[in-house]
Amino acid sequence: MKEIVKLDISKTDGFLGDTDVVALEQEAVRSTGLLYDGTGKGNDFLGWVRLPSSVSAEELARIGRTAERLRAKADAVIVIGIGGSYLGAKAVLEAMSNPFAAWAKKQNTPRILFAGHTLNEDYMYELMDAVKDLSIAAIVISKSGTTTEPAVAFRIVREEIERRYGKEEAASRIVAVTDREKGVLKGLSDEEGYETFVIPDDVGGRFSVLTPVGLLPLAVAGIDIAALVEGARAMERATGVDVPFAENPAARYAAIRNALYRKGYKVELLASYEPKLQYFAEWWKQLYGESEGKEGKGIFPASVIFTTDLHSMGQYIQQGERMLFETVISVAESKHKVRIAPEEKDVDRLNFLAGKRVGEVNRMAEIGTILAHVDGGVPNIRLEIPRLDERTIGALIYFFEKACGISGYLLGVNPFDQPGVEAYKKNMFALLEKPGYEAETCAIKKRLGETK
Repeated sequence: MKEIVKLDISKTDGFLGDTDVVALEQEAVRSTGLLYDGTGKGNDFLGWVRLPSSVSAEELARIGRTAERLRAKADAVIVIGIGGSYLGAKAVLEAMSNPFAAWAKKQNTPRILFAGHTLNEDYMYELMDAVKDLSIAAIVISKSGTTTEPAVAFRIVREEIERRYGKEEAASRIVAVTDREKGVLKGLSDEEGYETFVIPDDVGGRFSVLTPVGLLPLAVAGIDIAALVEGARAMERATGVDVPFAENPAARYAAIRNALYRKGYKVELLASYEPKLQYFAEWWKQLYGESEGKEGKGIFPASVIFTTDLHSMGQYIQQGERMLFETVISVAESKHKVRIAPEEKDVDRLNFLAGKRVGEVNRMAEIGTILAHVDGGVPNIRLEIPRLDERTIGALIYFFEKACGISGYLLGVNPFDQPGVEAYKKNMFALLEKPGYEAETCAIKKRLGETK
């Protein structure tokens, strides 16, 4: 099978000894096995492991029918969610879309707008102001329905949809992706008659992009979700428990990043020379940060888009503290061709580039930067994908998910919980005087020097 994601670790050779990765090989093989036999930490959240191969044609067809209905009704569909409930869809949408299509009025599908991922008041006001003259619908994504950010946004959006269209029509314009049986959002959906899709109990939010959480918004946007899932299926096969370590890119990537971590490289920069992957990097940061950052351990995930960030972060990467390594996503083929023309006077001294494509210049910048950073003491891992299309992005999503599960077990943590996320919520609820938090409210006010 032709590789969709090609892993090149040759630019880490000078930073690791001959036995460093070999020493992790058996650990990586064992960690891969834990994802399949279900005996590791967090084993009740392993539904994503076999998810691509379990997505049925019937489910894709139903998602497609619902997407078509929303497209027919709305100029703008507001997708409400936070964390994994929006980052995956946003990442794929940005990777697959022409960023200038809406500005140039070339879109044939509804605008996809996101809410519920922030409590910023101006954002919410400006979003609702932007859609005041547009026909709107909403997809609300929440397992419980009580997570503060999306719950606040949904209340505002739902009230606006009901005000405009009445409750009966509003019910046809709102779709909920939520728990199969329980929770506030499930109860409200049943009461109001919203169509619902299920967030599987055994799939955590940051691993949920290949469920209706990501697939429904993407289908509304016109993304080929069948190709997305097929790419993930191909990567599921390529990284299975039966694939030898030397041929398994996810296991090898997990092993090499942990070998670097054990050598003192504590920060991983996900780099790309493709601006459309900026939000893919945001999804990746949540995936790895929330999965590995616990118990005082974990590689800190950060990201850069080159060549842009070579003019901001490049100096630090080249000569700053030597505690970081880079993973570069390299896209082999551009979708379009733009050539640099010669000029008679050569005022800008660029005639040496005449006849070359901009993509050729970008590729030389990539190769030159990798060499410079390696020379400057930054190990580099390179992941080459053939092009930006749905099949490739689906494969890349699953590649990083599988590597994340393996890597978390190599670190010795539970990759599938996030206990630290609750800390800010407790303080926020206490400060807002939420019922049931009276003791916490009193304590935090005392800490802040306030009186009752």
